[in-house]
Amino acid sequence: MLTSLAGKSVVVTGASKGIGKGIARVFARQGAKVLIVARHAGQAEATAKELGAGASAFAADVTKPEELDAAAEAAAERNGGIDVLCANAGIFPQVKIEEMPPEQWDLVLATNLKGTFLSVKACLPYLKKSEAGRVILTSSITGPITGFPGWTHYGASKAGQLGFLRTAAIELARYGITVNAVMPGNIITEGLEGLGADYLKTMAASIPLKRLGTVEDIGYAALFLASKEAAYITGQTIVVDGGQILPESLEALNA
Repeated sequence: MLTSLAGKSVVVTGASKGIGKGIARVFARQGAKVLIVARHAGQAEATAKELGAGASAFAADVTKPEELDAAAEAAAERNGGIDVLCANAGIFPQVKIEEMPPEQWDLVLATNLKGTFLSVKACLPYLKKSEAGRVILTSSITGPITGFPGWTHYGASKAGQLGFLRTAAIELARYGITVNAVMPGNIITEGLEGLGADYLKTMAASIPLKRLGTVEDIGYAALFLASKEAAYITGQTIVVDGGQILPESLEALNA
């Protein structure tokens, strides 16, 4: 059993839906004080209300450093500092290279990769004051390990996050802060459901556990990385994908 995180101050970006909401829900259930950060105030407030008294909302765009600075300051004022940052905000508009406008490439990299850097930078002054600061990135298997047509920008951003975390882990180790990443496979979210039932069925068939993951599956991995028990783990990644990356072909699942 993990040491309790009750009372810890946790910031989750992109937390009003999908994986971010699942991460926030898991931490809130453990008694953590969670700041729900999202671009749209109404969605952030609705999520905070759903999660209960320990959660509060703040509207911020992760591409804008001044808004993230304000979010970090709010977390510190409301919750007594910042112990954990879950840098989760990300977008994945699907478009192939030939049709992709350069502006969309820039937006995805600005949100997913630069937004990670800006989130860490904004929270760092408060994480340094924590007894056990934790940074947990939501990366992906797409980019670092696998690929999928239409997601070159997304894959590049997620691979870039892992390059960021390895040096960030070295830089922040002197403050006792660990930096790690969770790499989800196919997780059932609002965005994935939008790809259609046939896509979901095909993806489930290619996963050894024969199902897609839940947002809480990612939340529990993040919870472990935030725990006292994970204090000696830094610069590492955890793949949470039901074994999706293991088979060398679909035939391997039936051999």
